[in-house]
Amino acid sequence: MKLVYGLIFLLTICQAAFAQPDIPQKKFELYLLAGQSNMAGRGKVEEQDKTTHPRIWMLTKDNTWELATEPLHFDKPAVIGVGPGFAFAKALAQADTNVVIGLIPCAVGGSPIEVWEPGKYYEPTKSHPYDDAIKRTKIAMQKGELKGILWQQGESDSDSLHAGLYAEKLQLLVARFRKELKIKRLPFVAGTMAEFYVNGHPYAKIVNEAITKLPDHVKNTSFVSAAGLTEKGDQTHFDSVSARELGRRYAEVFKNMYAK
Repeated sequence: MKLVYGLIFLLTICQAAFAQPDIPQKKFELYLLAGQSNMAGRGKVEEQDKTTHPRIWMLTKDNTWELATEPLHFDKPAVIGVGPGFAFAKALAQADTNVVIGLIPCAVGGSPIEVWEPGKYYEPTKSHPYDDAIKRTKIAMQKGELKGILWQQGESDSDSLHAGLYAEKLQLLVARFRKELKIKRLPFVAGTMAEFYVNGHPYAKIVNEAITKLPDHVKNTSFVSAAGLTEKGDQTHFDSVSARELGRRYAEVFKNMYAK
């Protein structure tokens, strides 16, 4: 019996060790994926999305590390799919073979920017988007260095009541993240909403303008354009091809920011 328990204990230890990246801490670069459904991903998962990369990891719902595969997120299990995060990490890993990427999935489908504040509860997913993101990111930072935040959000604020307030709320969000995570110039990149969404929601233009003008107001921020990307058939979410392309665009923006 002691032998059986000993084997079980050994197996447990081995599994735990496998779940953690065995890499120098200085080379483990972390990225927080935040926002709503187009960051979480709603594209169809295909074989290429299931294939792991030895230098790309993700923080699971249980706050353990494992090799990344799509879907990265878990906000709405019935509809989650391909988002930009995995393709983003692949592009960075390809650009620098010495780096290991750690993704921190925290996007919440349907969440307006107002619930990305301390203490705010989001009923549809029974979660606290901002508080949960901070908690998960701090756990991740025990293993690596936080290098940036990707923010893809805005659809839920594209109406007459909220669009005009978006610019100020976005700027405050960046400042709040930086203060809470104690990184004064933490890179923050926001993605615009796609043309197919803006065309059907006039107030989305105001939100997109706030996103594109963020660098004019907040240092060490930038934006990613969703121009030319296509939808999955619901006039709201990117299809898989476009989600991956969006991820690669995020990577290019981050690489340009690092170069400066």
